[in-house]
Amino acid sequence: MRDQDGAPLADTSQDYRLPKTVTPSRYDIRLTPDLKAFTFQGDVSVAIVVNEATDDVVLNALELEIDKVTAERAGKSLVAKTEMEPAKERAHLRFTEKLSPGEWTLKIAFRGILNDKLHGFYRSQYQDASGKTHVAATTQFESTDARRAFPCWDEPELKASYKVTLVVDENLAAISNGGQESERKLPGGKKEVVFNETIRMSTYLVAFIVGEFDATAPVDAGTPLRIVHVPGKESLTGWAKQIGAFSLKYFADYYGLKYPGDKLDLIAIPDFASGAMENLGAITFRETALLADEKTASRAELERVADVVSHENAHMWFGDLVTMRWWNGIWLNEAFATFMEMLAVDAWKPEWKRWESFSVSRAAAMSIDGLRSTRPIEYEVRSPEDCRAMFDILTYEKGAAVLRMLEQFLSDKTFRDGIRLYLKKHQFNNTETGDLWDALEAASREPVRKMMDSWIFQPGFPMIDASPSADGSGLKISQRRFFYLPEDNNQLWHVPVMVRAKTDKGVSTHKVLLTTRETTVEIPGKLEWALLNEGGHGFYRVHYAPELLASLTKNLGALQPIERFGLVSDTWVSTVAGIGPLSEFLKMAALFTGESDINVWRALIGAFSYLDMIASDADRPALSAAVRAIVGPAAARLGWEPKSGESELIRQLRGTLIGALGTLGDDREVQKRAQELYARFEDNPESADRDLMPALVNILAYSGDAKRYEEFKRKFKAPRTPQEEQRYLFALANFRDRELLRKTMEMTIDGEVRTQNAPYLMHSLLLNSASRYEAWDFARAHWDEMIQKYPDNALPRMCEAVVALLDREDEVKKFFAEHRVRLGGKIIDQHLERLSVAVGFRNREGKNLQATLKALTGEKR
Repeated sequence: MRDQDGAPLADTSQDYRLPKTVTPSRYDIRLTPDLKAFTFQGDVSVAIVVNEATDDVVLNALELEIDKVTAERAGKSLVAKTEMEPAKERAHLRFTEKLSPGEWTLKIAFRGILNDKLHGFYRSQYQDASGKTHVAATTQFESTDARRAFPCWDEPELKASYKVTLVVDENLAAISNGGQESERKLPGGKKEVVFNETIRMSTYLVAFIVGEFDATAPVDAGTPLRIVHVPGKESLTGWAKQIGAFSLKYFADYYGLKYPGDKLDLIAIPDFASGAMENLGAITFRETALLADEKTASRAELERVADVVSHENAHMWFGDLVTMRWWNGIWLNEAFATFMEMLAVDAWKPEWKRWESFSVSRAAAMSIDGLRSTRPIEYEVRSPEDCRAMFDILTYEKGAAVLRMLEQFLSDKTFRDGIRLYLKKHQFNNTETGDLWDALEAASREPVRKMMDSWIFQPGFPMIDASPSADGSGLKISQRRFFYLPEDNNQLWHVPVMVRAKTDKGVSTHKVLLTTRETTVEIPGKLEWALLNEGGHGFYRVHYAPELLASLTKNLGALQPIERFGLVSDTWVSTVAGIGPLSEFLKMAALFTGESDINVWRALIGAFSYLDMIASDADRPALSAAVRAIVGPAAARLGWEPKSGESELIRQLRGTLIGALGTLGDDREVQKRAQELYARFEDNPESADRDLMPALVNILAYSGDAKRYEEFKRKFKAPRTPQEEQRYLFALANFRDRELLRKTMEMTIDGEVRTQNAPYLMHSLLLNSASRYEAWDFARAHWDEMIQKYPDNALPRMCEAVVALLDREDEVKKFFAEHRVRLGGKIIDQHLERLSVAVGFRNREGKNLQATLKALTGEKR
């Protein structure tokens, strides 16, 4: 175990861990939910092994009433009294005499509440087209919330099989992890649905879903696969069905193991705190992550569905079949599933160039990992709250990025061979991170553990400095930890540096494993240019000496799009960190007016969005002019109408560029044309460009009046698809009129917006320069109400937007010092440090920002 700075720690997690005196092997669970009273009754019969004689059986239970407990063995029955320990989320079953070692059956009758907090066994509500409210009951147990639904040994290592029975109203659908074994009618309009027993798995993967749901006919994905949805949405299931079937077959082939369940349901839940949850055989999703209209959803919205479905399907093996031993290893689940989702989607839609767009996710992870308040990918987890706080960008995106870096270093075939070895050896069991490295070392005969430990157990990442060697025979490269805010540090990584260089002898590539502070890469010939991080897969930044950077920018055509993205991203980050001046970055940005790659443009527009955040009202016209000068030529080249034979990525780029011009660029002609085109699409929806429509909505909100606001609000309340609902909802936070924005603020707490979406709507209001400080005052005034209403995991994400509160830095820091955010973990510290970074950047560049921007547009003329 190590702490959040990477140092070894004593294992104090035992404060919350269950004793191994008694362990489970099989659960027989019977539940009767009441969707009118929002309660449930349950009975669980657990086959246990008493490893050491005891009269105190300790297991997890929270927010449950336990009515009766008995332990039975060979005709003997012992009764227990229950003592709850809420602080540690446990129950003590105290028997009148000791249970002797051996096999026993533990029987518990209990009751609980279907809560509205989107965790445990909870209720989800939705309205149909006629306005009638419907209630469903569903589960979200990861990481430590199975204990809210039934008494259990709620730790990933304590695997067992599960036999589930649900007693429900006869008009309702009932779904669990296994396929349906039987169904019979009961008195009083009820039915009993029994499900097949599952494989051995962890408690957090158990699922029960009850409500008015319909299911598509199953398709053969190596196992029967269905899309489950509320009535009336079957027309939105086709896309998920395609990628669901493709990815499940792809993974079975990649892993060399068949799917471990007996069926797979992908279930769209109206209220869902996360994107999706990998319950074996019964994956639950937020509707926007599963249901989509292929004709009207943008390519980005369809990509999200493909990503999330593939990610969850990948978990059926990596996470469900083989599971981390304890929550410090959650990155094994999530990073690998993120890595695998990229592989599957890239194989399904190679024209999407998914690994290139992943570079944006990698850069987002680096933006957190460049902070002092970052953490290692793996560190000590002690309490249930620590577990729940692990689900962040470092676990997912940084973890996936370092796996991709490793795969590219070893070769894709060698990496896959190691993964197959790992899964085959550990199926149905639990592992530590080192077990994965052992398998990859066996397959590759490379020192994988030594290399990867430097990435997994250390916080941060290196910046590689590159300059011509003194004698001109190659490149001098050195590593240092990158920080946004200056700090001394002597960390080292094992960095696989991939170099491509052009000399008078031609182009050559070089692979160097940099393990020391610095080295020299010998490159024969007279150096013309050199690129580090060839292919863009390395999790490091590059800082080029001025002459090297100048030679690269003169040879942009020799770089792949992902490499140009890296060049822009690395240069911008150096600018924010104060390593280089803003004027130099803007000069480089002006060289990209002919760029046609969407990810490069995302990096450029992201930089302009950051400048908009630090700009004063007086600076903003100059910033808008700079955006028009750089983005305008590229948008004009693409035009407003799709062209025959155009790729999906170019169509998406058109929307990205026009959206930037109409908002950041405040281009009045673009805004006028957007209004005309939007009206045309409204009159004839079949003619709408699905990749332009999100940009049009944003532009119309940015430049819109009260009439447009009410129109968008009506569309949010009566959407045709989940994507349309999100599109119009978040547009309500993009208007500029402060009175309209106040109405949107009220929507975050008055029940008009689902609690799964309200925190993210407030996030958008906090980032809007027209409303950010008023939104902050509103959030502080209603803080207690938000804590009560919002899902615990959403509040830290909402607070990310405090990065925009540059004029209130001290006040913001004081507020969070006094108001602890549950599940905030290191995340709140990171938000506050990012605010300090932005304030520091403004202090350096803000005074001269207008002049710097005007110099750029003057050069363009």
